[in-house]
Amino acid sequence: MIAIGLEGSANKLGVGIISHPGPGKPAQVLSNIRDTFNAPPGEGFLPKDTAKHHRSWFVRLVKQAMIEAKVSTRDIDCICYTKGPGMGAPLQSVAVGARMLSLLWEKELVGVNHCVGHIEMGREITGAHNPVVLYVSGGNTQVIAYAEQRYRIFGEALDIAVGNCLDRFARTLEISNDPAPGYNIEQLAKKGKVLLDLPYAVKGMDCSFSGILACIDILAADLKANPNWRDPITNEVITTADLCFSLQETVYAMLVEITERAMAHVGSSQVLIVGGVGSNERLQQMMGLMARDRGGSVFATDERFCIDNGIMIAHAGLVAYKTGFRTPLEESTCTQRFRTDEVFVNWRD
Repeated sequence: MIAIGLEGSANKLGVGIISHPGPGKPAQVLSNIRDTFNAPPGEGFLPKDTAKHHRSWFVRLVKQAMIEAKVSTRDIDCICYTKGPGMGAPLQSVAVGARMLSLLWEKELVGVNHCVGHIEMGREITGAHNPVVLYVSGGNTQVIAYAEQRYRIFGEALDIAVGNCLDRFARTLEISNDPAPGYNIEQLAKKGKVLLDLPYAVKGMDCSFSGILACIDILAADLKANPNWRDPITNEVITTADLCFSLQETVYAMLVEITERAMAHVGSSQVLIVGGVGSNERLQQMMGLMARDRGGSVFATDERFCIDNGIMIAHAGLVAYKTGFRTPLEESTCTQRFRTDEVFVNWRD
């Protein structure tokens, strides 16, 4: 069976085509392309501008994906699209495009939860059996484990997502959004040496990032006003790289703590990291150290599957489609708020 997946919950428009050859055989990625809307340095991407980008590129990416996959409309079994969560206007643009294809090609629709798409694609690519999932992106931060045909949320961000925290600090520094603000923060952090004291806000299984962002923004303003500012303990000159290093180390330590707590609670030795922030090498390294101390292992994917993409929507949609799930045309809506644990996962025991 073959499905096309359409993703556009944020600033990335992704189109992917996947084939499920049959029981016991791995899924085959036939094509997986995307185009990113990047705002100027110091600015975030507005919903209306992002939606305009998605509308402009939708037909081109679908055509390109079909050519790359070497399939025709007759080969497609279903059209999968992101139902939510995400930004309203971009989601609507992709939902309209999905309905257009459904009517033109006379194919059934499957509305997919964006978070479940990340999880299912991560499980498929890595082979992780029943891991605790750390889902970290620009819009979501959740620690998840599967139980009784639901992906249960054990902990999450109480305010802003960790990816949003990093993106907003990139705006404070006015560094480039290309290829991604979080990636550019990561490259700067590799040059940092001084670990500054920042708020550490873990509250049980949940965490908070807005206070850390407010604090690091103040430090960035202080550094801008006094370029020769020195750390009072080490007397070393503080740099922008030190700020990025300190922010990363603090927020990732928080994520490792709540993930380890979830592992202890459910008795799992596996961690699967998904979402755009999951491609960060330092986060993977820190999580690996924790997991090895527990006799466990970490699973993660590269930017092709971590960062928002169409193939994860195609895969999650197709596994649901094979169990009989359909989204009628009149119900093919989208929503900015679609909880991970709202999805009935009837394709797992």
